[in-house]
Amino acid sequence: MKKVLVLVLALMLVFSATAAFAADYEIVSKGFQHQYWQAVLKGSEQKAAELGVTINFVGPANESAYDEQLSQLNSAINAAPKAIGLAALSTETCLDAIADAQKKGIPIIGFDSGVPGAPEGAILANAATNNYNAGALAAEKVYEAIADRIAAASGSVRIGISAQDAVSDSVVSRGLGFIDKIGELAAADGYTIKLEGNERYVTDAQVESDDAGKIIIEILVPSQVTAELSAIDCQNLLNKTDIIALYGSNQHSAEAMVTANENLQKLGTGEGQVIGAGFDSGAVIKAAVADGTFLGAVTQAPVAMGEALVELLVAASNGETVADVDTGCQWYTAENMDDPEIAQNLYD
Repeated sequence: MKKVLVLVLALMLVFSATAAFAADYEIVSKGFQHQYWQAVLKGSEQKAAELGVTINFVGPANESAYDEQLSQLNSAINAAPKAIGLAALSTETCLDAIADAQKKGIPIIGFDSGVPGAPEGAILANAATNNYNAGALAAEKVYEAIADRIAAASGSVRIGISAQDAVSDSVVSRGLGFIDKIGELAAADGYTIKLEGNERYVTDAQVESDDAGKIIIEILVPSQVTAELSAIDCQNLLNKTDIIALYGSNQHSAEAMVTANENLQKLGTGEGQVIGAGFDSGAVIKAAVADGTFLGAVTQAPVAMGEALVELLVAASNGETVADVDTGCQWYTAENMDDPEIAQNLYD
């Protein structure tokens, strides 16, 4: 009997401790495999400390782990927080959980790619970069660097895009923003575009594909989100004889470009080299920008995103009206990456 009583008391203590340390807000990210998410976490923790609230920040092992993220979202809902932050890997996978949160009156705030296609009213606001505009910014810089080479080419030229996936709204939007801006700039110079590669990007782009296009844009997406498969995609693109530029639309893809280039040594800004442009930050990408392997890269403001997310969570839980927050982006190069305004957004 005493043993049973001790066990019951121990379980009560565990339950009491768990309840006592339940966080005010649950945040479910896309993962921890990229340093980007660590920077979002940092901003979230800073703002939570400033506002005197607590957060529980989780994420799956990788950005293909839809079931793991769903389990984390369900756990977050079961914790009965004041509000939940969610960057969904797949909105469709999360629909039942989102409905459950609504039924329980738990506000949901999206961040990063948010929860595209969620039921109306389910997501109160989103804290994110305007990814389409960010992709367009990269395209403007790349096109400026290759315009003379396009004009001088006797035949077609190729621009490659390495995209991590064709599911995540943020990744897809960066790819489409890049494609559409290249198409706009090319049309202004009297050129047409031929689109090749991943069906979603080809179909959803605003560019009208022309089989006789002067500029070929080829978009490759790996069958699984692994560094090895993305590096192979980049190698395949870099080995095309007509390629003049390559764009990686997130940290994963940009780092794959660097890996692919280690043996090929084709990326650079010199005569005859392939112009490379990345997205996000991290030590590998920053080094590639600094040494001229990349022309430059687009950085988001992940710390600011984490801060904005927590502000929105607190406001929503207090019943205040909330609206989307564009956390911005910047183009950085070897020349400006040490400027304070840029450097604050470059995480390691």
